[in-house]
Amino acid sequence: MKKIVLGSGKLYIDEFTGTLPEDAVLEVETKLLGYIQGGATLSYKPSFYEAKDDLGIVSKKMIADEEAILKSGVMTWNGNTLKKLSSTARVTEDTTKKIRTVKIGGAGNHDGKKYVIHFVHEDAVDGDIRITIVGSNEAGFELAFAKDKETVINAEFKAQPQDNEGTLILYKEEDSGITA
Repeated sequence: MKKIVLGSGKLYIDEFTGTLPEDAVLEVETKLLGYIQGGATLSYKPSFYEAKDDLGIVSKKMIADEEAILKSGVMTWNGNTLKKLSSTARVTEDTTKKIRTVKIGGAGNHDGKKYVIHFVHEDAVDGDIRITIVGSNEAGFELAFAKDKETVINAEFKAQPQDNEGTLILYKEEDSGITA
């Protein structure tokens, strides 16, 4: 059944250990990256190579490269969120003073971690949609503090293969119209 998709969703994140966890393992409060603002955008862009003769009579195309990016604005966040958005971030917490310190930068501090990024769009009428990628935020981030606007971190996660088939995007949708 084709449907009209309205609304945003929730964005979950967990460190990637080599296999994708079940949805129920990801969709818990402790793995919520933060509530998002401005929705989420998934883009997929293949690049093609075409070989053809000078006269344009014969040609052959193949996919030479693919890129998948999941973008979202994270509205609720803290220093631990920054750790997941920057591969050079180091977080320490002083439990006595109740202070979290985040140091960001230094190429030698790159941790090389990949994350499972899991977006869930809930729809009680037409069925939920789940989008899962494995990757990391490669766009950096910007923190803008304004007197009349909330600070939203725009994250841009670039997908990397999540299995031995080269899968970049796992898209799952509930559809009551699916029959045997």
